Amino acid sequence: MSISDLDSDRPPQEPRKGRSGTGRRRRRRAGQVGADGSREMALVDDVQFDSYYGRQVVKAPPWRGPIAVYLFLGGLAGGSSLLSYGAQLTDRPALRRNGRLLALGAVGVGTLALIEDLGRPERFLNMMRTVKISSPMSLGTWILASFGTISGVLGAVEVDRMLGEKVPLGALRPLLKAAEGPAALGQAALGPGLASYTGALLGDTAVPTWSAGRNHMSYLFTSSASLASGGAAMITTPVDQARPARVLAAAGVVGDVLASRAMKQSMHPLEAEPLETGRPGQMLEWAERLAIGGGVLAVLGGRSRALSMAGGAALVAASVLTRFGVLEAGLESTKDPRRVIEPQKARLAARRAAGITDDSITTSG
Repeated sequence: MSISDLDSDRPPQEPRKGRSGTGRRRRRRAGQVGADGSREMALVDDVQFDSYYGRQVVKAPPWRGPIAVYLFLGGLAGGSSLLSYGAQLTDRPALRRNGRLLALGAVGVGTLALIEDLGRPERFLNMMRTVKISSPMSLGTWILASFGTISGVLGAVEVDRMLGEKVPLGALRPLLKAAEGPAALGQAALGPGLASYTGALLGDTAVPTWSAGRNHMSYLFTSSASLASGGAAMITTPVDQARPARVLAAAGVVGDVLASRAMKQSMHPLEAEPLETGRPGQMLEWAERLAIGGGVLAVLGGRSRALSMAGGAALVAASVLTRFGVLEAGLESTKDPRRVIEPQKARLAARRAAGITDDSITTSG
């Protein structure tokens, strides 16, 4: 019998065997009365779920390297804005300048990476046509655009200062100076949102590992942003002004390790598996090692420029590996149908056992 093109994915099937009357009577007799007196008994064993023709149950989003770069640089920019504002309040000019320039450079390159992943620049502008508070992508797009604009103002102020106010700004210079204070406050207010919203964005998808970690992902990304910004400031800033960066980095290490482990413990074993095995698992394992090592150097190497720079480099590398590892773990989790179905079945069984049978996802029976 010929098949159409729509059946090209169908696995080969063996010809059906004829049914004998004896076989039908045997099955009918077997199914009439069970050993426990019930009217019916199962004729087949409990089946293990596969998927339709072996295809993925959840389609992985088309996110690759540029998105991981954006995830990292967004965290770096957000954390650097907080450091620069704190430096402004505590009279640390080198830390303030470096924090503002790092924030500007990170948000600029990160936006380019995001546009590269989108394919066409107008797609980024299309995301700004509306504001939807309940959508992490919509809200994050506006945070990114606002943060980038403010960072441009503060970056121009710092470059003008570095060049001895010799840039031909004319009447624009007094306006920039007047806008510096409000811009710095606005940048610091937007920084935490920029650093954390990408975690909510990943958790808002149907990707098994990301969705399972939605309650912890933003905390993990915020802690990772603290590693990145604190480490970058330790590299670029003299040790006598880098104490706030070391404190932020050390706090980020604690938060990063705790959030990562709490996230894994809250997941079904199949959902957590991509975070602990394969290439993503190796990246996240090294991220934790580098974070702890960099945190130790941040605490103990505060008087040594060399140790401070080494610790800062380890912290930045840890943040990079965390973002790439989480991204790849999520993409890997979509490849096995069990990671979608088995956790759902386990949660359904738990709700039924707890007596929850009157909502939209659990039925009695």
